[in-house]
Amino acid sequence: MAPTVPSAAKSASPSQPSGKSEVADLKQQLRQLAGSRAADADDQRRDVFKRVISCMTAGIDVSAAFGEMVLCSATSDVVLKKMCYLYVGVHARNHPDLALLTINFLQRDCRDQDPTIRGLALRSLCSLRVPNLVEYLVTPLATGLKDPSAYVRMIAAVGAAKLYHISATACLDADLPAALKALMLTDPDAQEIWTLEAAKSEEAAREIETLYSKPTVFYLLNRIKEFSEWAQCLVLELVSKFLPSDNNEIFDIMNLLEDRLQHANGAVVLATIKVFLHLTMSMTDVHQQVYERIKAPLLTLVGAGSPEQSYSVLCHLHLLVMRAPMLFSSDYKSFYCQFSDPSYVKKLKLEMLTAIANESNTYEIVTELCEYAGNVDVPIARESIRAVGKIALQQYDVNAIVDRLLQFLEMDKDYVTAETLVLVKDLLRKYPQWSHDCIAVVGNISSKNIQEPKGKAALIWMLGEYSQDMHDAPYILESLVENWEEEHSPEVRLHLLTAVMKCFFKRPPETQMALGATLAAGLADTHQDVHDRALFYYRLLQYDPAVAERVVNPPKQAVSVFADTQSSEIKDRIFDEFNSLSVVYQKPSYMFTDKEHRGPFEYSEDLTNLTVGAETSENTISAQRYQENDNDLLLSTSDKEDSGTATSNGSSASTYNAPSDLLGPSLLSSQTASETSLINPGGLTYSSQSNFSLDDLLGLGVPEAPVPQPAPALALNSKPVLDPATFQKKWGQLALSLSQECSLSPQGAASLMNPQSLIRHMQSNYVQCIASGGQPPNYKFFFYAQKDGATAFFLVECIVNTASAKAQIKIKADDGTASEAFSTIFQSALSKFGLS
Repeated sequence: MAPTVPSAAKSASPSQPSGKSEVADLKQQLRQLAGSRAADADDQRRDVFKRVISCMTAGIDVSAAFGEMVLCSATSDVVLKKMCYLYVGVHARNHPDLALLTINFLQRDCRDQDPTIRGLALRSLCSLRVPNLVEYLVTPLATGLKDPSAYVRMIAAVGAAKLYHISATACLDADLPAALKALMLTDPDAQEIWTLEAAKSEEAAREIETLYSKPTVFYLLNRIKEFSEWAQCLVLELVSKFLPSDNNEIFDIMNLLEDRLQHANGAVVLATIKVFLHLTMSMTDVHQQVYERIKAPLLTLVGAGSPEQSYSVLCHLHLLVMRAPMLFSSDYKSFYCQFSDPSYVKKLKLEMLTAIANESNTYEIVTELCEYAGNVDVPIARESIRAVGKIALQQYDVNAIVDRLLQFLEMDKDYVTAETLVLVKDLLRKYPQWSHDCIAVVGNISSKNIQEPKGKAALIWMLGEYSQDMHDAPYILESLVENWEEEHSPEVRLHLLTAVMKCFFKRPPETQMALGATLAAGLADTHQDVHDRALFYYRLLQYDPAVAERVVNPPKQAVSVFADTQSSEIKDRIFDEFNSLSVVYQKPSYMFTDKEHRGPFEYSEDLTNLTVGAETSENTISAQRYQENDNDLLLSTSDKEDSGTATSNGSSASTYNAPSDLLGPSLLSSQTASETSLINPGGLTYSSQSNFSLDDLLGLGVPEAPVPQPAPALALNSKPVLDPATFQKKWGQLALSLSQECSLSPQGAASLMNPQSLIRHMQSNYVQCIASGGQPPNYKFFFYAQKDGATAFFLVECIVNTASAKAQIKIKADDGTASEAFSTIFQSALSKFGLS
């Protein structure tokens, strides 16, 4: 007798759905269970529902069972309801026609006696996000906001925010924002209040003044202790944007929040500190007292909690230290590295120690940093040596620090020697008077023992710069030139070229042969920069040795200040974004949120489709509501800026790629006899009559460039016409042509108290405004103009900060070749604003 074949129904399992046959089987079982009143009907439905969800999770299309799932939802079992709502929410967006089938049973469940089912049904109804079903959401939401259950009211509050994003018109027509505000100020449930506040903040584009009003802010502050930690952070973020009418309100807010500084949660403490700092910006004395007050809570958070929390708090402390280093100078021991600290925390602590060093604590800090130089963690050892050098460059106890650095050279560790040589080079640039002490030690170091390019380059720089004080300098350089082919770093070869040239002018007889060999090797080098510099030096010598000496070895002046990596404007912008990722990343938010500031490796979209803000089909706002819906159109930015001059033309510095024939043997074979005679020192000659133009520097024989003809003047249409919908479409499609920063006159910045005056001024220059918004000191405008006699349009986003009298301009154009000319016209008109 043949063995019995197991049935398909028994072999199927929730973890291993079988495909289309499984869906058909599920559909049939759901139809059979739809009207069943058996005692175990709910248990059977659960099993089938689990299999449906399993198929859906595995990516199998189970939308064919949509009707049967809706029929089986007529039950009081909460578990079945949840699974059904999950199924409906997934398939409703992809099948809007099927979503209509769910409206009746979801609206019926919104009136169920069980508050849990009412809340789940309302949440599912709002999660459909089908524009055609908006009319069915208004009534359940309005009823939910008045529900006796706090859970249902909370779901309704979040649903109101969802409705606002789907259709702002429907939300406003139903007067839901006013209902949210009234409920927020009267609801006894603390958990719901913060949910209402979150939902209200989503709709704040229309009613910022009501959300940030004094009654609302003080009501939330008086109940802040009842809220969860997450809710407290949300309330504090709202308070940080509140503008008090006088100093008494500032002190009242600070008194209400005083105990939040002792909160155990670091996020609450940082949010409170942000409120204190922002409220007292205009009160210098009080602002300094705030620094003193917040110091203890921050230092407590650094020593408590996880390393991740310590790092975040340290980032904020570092920002404060950069603004007020003296206030933290007495607490330098709090930033000593612990053995258990992760590397990223240690590195930040070293930066803190560098920033707070002054005359009173330099000795102790440098002593501690010197201990780290022998750390088994090589990156930390490097950072500690750099920290010592940075303190020395701040002119604190230079004598003792130089002695410490020179002792590092005796540690016989390659990375320590390399880092120390780089720092000694910088110290000699700032303190030339220490050259004798430093050179006496550096002269004993063998270049063969230095493997890192930066360290070797620093040693070569000192050999060239102080060759008159180092007896063996020409011979050390000569040995390096002999090993030219073995040196793989272009940086070292470039330094070697310059050092040999300098040594030649100081000690010609001993260096002449090395100079000829160096220039010959440089001319034959395949690296473009090395080749160009060697050819440049050769032609300088050929033209006039005296001129070459003035160029290569001019009288040196001590460097007073080394360039900072961040401008003060960037630091102020980061401070404005206190308690955010900007502080952790140490860059303003626009640098890591705007696509035009991120590298192409960070996202996969086409670079030509860069957009500003959320301009996808889901988030595009209607053309009729540009002026009304400022927060959707305007980026929620405080003084948003772009990278200014670095990207003024939409690109970074270009790279020169030489033709391949310049790097091959043909170049050497085409050199004159006087060039090849460099290998023979006796053949070195100078010609003062030779006169090479800069264009012919590489021997390309480039003729003199003709005088460029001035570009034709750009004329603008005096009456351009562009509707908002077309503007929105063009803005999303066109690539960014220019991104620039320009200045306004003080009169113009003052005139922006009435933004309409700028709009009228630009209209007089044939530039029309299609949308505007913002609040002091930041205003945003969208302008457009049309090329006269053509259909090409120019679109402009202009963000003006009246406090700094600066304007950030982004230009997109149908005709990219005319962007520069239009930018000139636009900036000229903007600069004249307020002067007439």
